[in-house]
Amino acid sequence: MGNFDGTREVAKEHQFSVENLSNWLLKNLPGYQVDSPLDIKQFKGGQSNPTFLISQKDRQFVMRRKPPGVLLPSAHAIDREYKVIQALHNANFPVAEPLGYCSDSSVIGSDFYLMDFVKGRIFWDPTLPEVDSEERKSIYAEMNRVIALMHSLDPNKIGLGDYGKPGAYVSRQVERWTKQYKASETETIEAMDNLMAWLPRNIPAADDTRLVHGDFRLDNMIFHPTKPEVLAVLDWELSTLGHPLADFAYHVMVWRLTPGVFRGLAGADLKALSIPNEAEYVRMYCKRLGIPEVSKNDWEFYIVFNMFRLVGILQGVMARALQGNASSDQALAAGKRARPLAELAWNQVEKLTKS
Repeated sequence: MGNFDGTREVAKEHQFSVENLSNWLLKNLPGYQVDSPLDIKQFKGGQSNPTFLISQKDRQFVMRRKPPGVLLPSAHAIDREYKVIQALHNANFPVAEPLGYCSDSSVIGSDFYLMDFVKGRIFWDPTLPEVDSEERKSIYAEMNRVIALMHSLDPNKIGLGDYGKPGAYVSRQVERWTKQYKASETETIEAMDNLMAWLPRNIPAADDTRLVHGDFRLDNMIFHPTKPEVLAVLDWELSTLGHPLADFAYHVMVWRLTPGVFRGLAGADLKALSIPNEAEYVRMYCKRLGIPEVSKNDWEFYIVFNMFRLVGILQGVMARALQGNASSDQALAAGKRARPLAELAWNQVEKLTKS
């Protein structure tokens, strides 16, 4: 697991019994010793499942747990997150090595799991100002390779055939995020109401089923310290079986977003930065998978669908922030991005219907 932009002391609402955790580790983590104390810090990044860096002598690992408080029914399913990491690690896909899962809430107050700490680089700005143009180009090619690799895996062959329902992924997602959004709604956003009405009526007919990450973006990957190589893809809490193009469009959405709405590339001089434009990046992906290029209408639907979905996620972050149990100090600020993003998505629909 990576640095998530640094650590801090454990937030008061996420504190737990270190003694209980140590006793569990002694029984369940091979090689664990009790002769030196655990040093526990909380990662600053991430909005959903609190994540901790646990250090002992020269060993480090990462713990993810469900947050405390009242949770939405299908949210924070970290058992699924652990299952997919196990399967992908066994399939030699780049993820952190899973080390153990605990479903006994009496240990620290909620379910948690452990994985290896992967040392490397996490990039937050998609313009990649910290690297030169040649490495920038290679990093984008590597991201494209990794998501295409994930979408090439047969879920049945890697033990994930029962990880979700086959087919009709987009319609189920629209229904799910409509419910999630309404359950955490804190204000009326007209554009979001429009999207919730438009999306179910315009789902593309083509369907396919693959493992989808659900949140595949630059800052959910750990890169090698010196090479443009992905060592681990992080944050699998939204993963399931679904439509690969819908998943890929979420990843590509960064080309449509401005830095002010979400970390985006819109307005950047891509040619000067040696970053492929959206069309080039999509062609690269289709070529890797040997699939025909996507029609404009279908592609635009998937982009809008993912903006809608991200609004649902941000709205959930906002609701948790107002309840006081969000896992990041930046949760409220993130939640405030829901409205401009919903309005951007509806603007894309209006452009599409006029063309």
